[in-house]
Amino acid sequence: MAFLDIERAVFTYPGHAPVVDGVDWRMQAGEIHCLLGRSGCGKTTLLKLAAGLLRPQSGRIVLHDRERGGELAAPGPQVGFMFQAPTLLDWLTVLDNVLLPVSLQRKPTPQDRQHALQLLNQLGLASHAQQHPRQLSGGQQSRAALARALILAPPLLLLDEPFAALDAITRAELQDDLLRTCRERGTTVLFVTHDINEAVYLGDRIALMHGGRIVDDWTIELPAPRTQAMRHGPLFNEYCARVRASMDRTAL
Repeated sequence: MAFLDIERAVFTYPGHAPVVDGVDWRMQAGEIHCLLGRSGCGKTTLLKLAAGLLRPQSGRIVLHDRERGGELAAPGPQVGFMFQAPTLLDWLTVLDNVLLPVSLQRKPTPQDRQHALQLLNQLGLASHAQQHPRQLSGGQQSRAALARALILAPPLLLLDEPFAALDAITRAELQDDLLRTCRERGTTVLFVTHDINEAVYLGDRIALMHGGRIVDDWTIELPAPRTQAMRHGPLFNEYCARVRASMDRTAL
């Protein structure tokens, strides 16, 4: 049984052709899947459907929660979401930004604060816990947003091009942070990107979207743990070439 099961999902905005057009996709627990495609292909809308922020007009999306069994995906603590912009609150400290999902449900306990500090430490931000977002670099803000998305230990983490605006070195560091943290926690990840290199580096599987449909997919069999040195190896570059060739074909 899949952990996240997308079955013939269709979503259409009024007056437009389907943005998501009969997508089937299944994820097993603990896997990292990347949705790859050009702008406007429907990948962000599919991510919102998986989050329960949108409802498909036909088909269904089921999150198989161990405690509650299979149920339609819906916003809640079982799903963490990280957007392209960090969207931190300027008037809160970094620590309080990380604790925000807890604060929206109840008053944070000392244990909650300790958990948040542990997350910040894992992501190299422990010394910045009492600073405000404006005092952080772009990469540090993204790390704080990742900690916030993980604070409730969601079994499913959804990310919408979260590192797109960062420089290449910071982006690579955050990719490693994401891989390490999610592998340690067993978090299942659906990651939207338009970057082939990023998709191959992060993904256990990659789905290529075009015109609202998944038109190709790959299982990425790179050694674990993944390292930046792999980017220079023949297997990594062979995967990148395969994906690029498929994207070029869809553009014709």
